[in-house]
This record gives sequence, C-alpha cells and structure tokens, in this order.
Amino acid sequence: MKEWKEKFLGYLQAIKNASVHTLRNYGMDLADFQRFAEVEEIKAIDKRIIRGYLAHLNQKQATKRTILRRLSALRSFFKFLLKEGAISHNPLEEIDAPKLEKTIPAPLTREEIDRLFQQPDTRTFLGFRDRTIMELFYSSGLRISELIGLDKSDFDSTNLTLRVKGKGKKERVIPITKNAAAWINSYLNHPERSLDGDRHQAEKNHDAIFLNKWGERLTVRSVDRNFQLFLKQSGLASKATPHTIRHTIATHWLENGMDLKTIQVLLGHSSLSTTTIYTQVSTKMKKVVYDKAHPLVKGRDITISKQEGVAHEQEFVI
Repeated sequence: MKEWKEKFLGYLQAIKNASVHTLRNYGMDLADFQRFAEVEEIKAIDKRIIRGYLAHLNQKQATKRTILRRLSALRSFFKFLLKEGAISHNPLEEIDAPKLEKTIPAPLTREEIDRLFQQPDTRTFLGFRDRTIMELFYSSGLRISELIGLDKSDFDSTNLTLRVKGKGKKERVIPITKNAAAWINSYLNHPERSLDGDRHQAEKNHDAIFLNKWGERLTVRSVDRNFQLFLKQSGLASKATPHTIRHTIATHWLENGMDLKTIQVLLGHSSLSTTTIYTQVSTKMKKVVYDKAHPLVKGRDITISKQEGVAHEQEFVI
C-alpha cells in the first residue's frame, strides 16, 4: 500500500498539478487509514475495512468535516488504483458519505475589524508585517496559502494589482486598494528588512513578500499562530479565524453593491454557488433583495453605495 500511496501522490503532483498543501493533507489522510487498516496488499481492502475505519473515526469523535476529508482522499486514491489496474473493484462505491450541514460564516463588523487591526505593534518590524497582512486580507480576501505564496514580482504597485496563485495553482490577477498597496510598499522597503534585529533576522528569501523571523518565507502555521494571539487580545478568539476576514470582506463587498460574479472572480471560487452563501450572511443585502422584488416597490430606484470603482448595482433574481 505504501508503494501505491507514493505513486498516487506523485500522480497528483505531476498530472493534477496539486499544491504542496494538498499533497501534505492527502498524505496525512492516507497514512492515517493505512495505520488503521494494517494491510500490505491493496486488494485486501474491502468495504468492511472502510466501514470499520469510519466507525473508528466516529469513536475518536472526529468532526464530520474531518471524516468527509478522509473519505474524499480515499475515494480519489481508489479511483486512481482502479484506473491503474491495481484493483478490479472500488470498495468506496458502496460507501455513503455523511451529510455535512453548511454553516453560514459570521462576518466581523467594521468596529471589530478596527479593533483587530490595532493589535500588532507596528513599531516593530514583525508587527508591521502582521498589520500589512491584515490590511491585505481585508483589501483582497486572499486565502492564507495564497498570501504566503506571494512573490515581490506578483505585486504591481503602479496598477495596484496582485498576481495570485490559487487552488490547483490557478492564477488570477486581482486589484487591491491604495491603502493595502501603501502598506506592502512600506513593508518591502522597511529599513529593518535587510538587518538582523533582536527578534528577527535579515531577509534571506529575496523573492517572497512576507518573511518569518528567520528571514525565510512565512508559513500558514505561523500566520495562524500570530492571528490566534491577536484575536485573543482583541476579544474575538471565540468568533473569528484568519479565514473570517475573507468572509467579512466578501460580505462587505456585497453590501456595497458588488455583483456576485465579480466577488467570485476576486475570491477565486470555481463555482458561483460557493459565492452565493454571502447573500445569506448580509442582513442589508436581504433588505435590498426584498425592496427589489416586492410588488409595491419594484421598479423603484435603489441607491447602493459604491466600492472603490468596481461596485455597481446588481439585479437580483428571486
């Protein structure tokens, strides 16, 4: 099984162009199943073992999201095995996935965003970096993995754009605000970037925009850890994660009149259905939809505030 697992991960990397993050997660999920199954031969794995593994995860009180991710990894793995002729029957075809209830993300208010942004000590180089990250998150709605992957060459300070490498290594070019661009410029030209300090070392990775305290490219784990501290300090730890800012800016875009298709492109969603969840989040948007659709007010002009040159009135279909 170990040999086929390595072949599968190699296939994902070479043929499917999977990211390092995806490869790591698939590797961890398959390794967990391998430890449970305790079989060497792939052909020995049947639906009984799969169901036993799912029961094992339930006994460990794994979340539905974790179980679904593990099951998804196994489905992809066994489809690959069937395609390669390593097995003649896919045992996952007889396994039903548990239903995952969709949770609606709760966005932060403008006041909560301001409170969070005040936590980094911008008098220090690392604090200045963390505030820059927050400003960019709120400007662009980037995923953490996309943010840490940014290179200096991806930043166009003249046209105020970023070239972003999204899921599946799909690239997109997105606009950012003047404010976020100013923070990035100041961080890239910070006098301490090229110097060893008390809490950080000089820049070693000359491509990456965001650096860790050793001067190398920042990691997802580091961003998560730093944000947990700032969220705790701001009193938001119980209701927010770094990803919450992505939900927040998307909701605020929608409230200010940006159409869903534009939001889809900016966030890098492959499907518009993923983006439409924000219409459930925004109370203000519900009011706009109501006014648009109600027969007593239909046809009346509705003024929606604009969002820096890209927002415009959107027709909503009920």
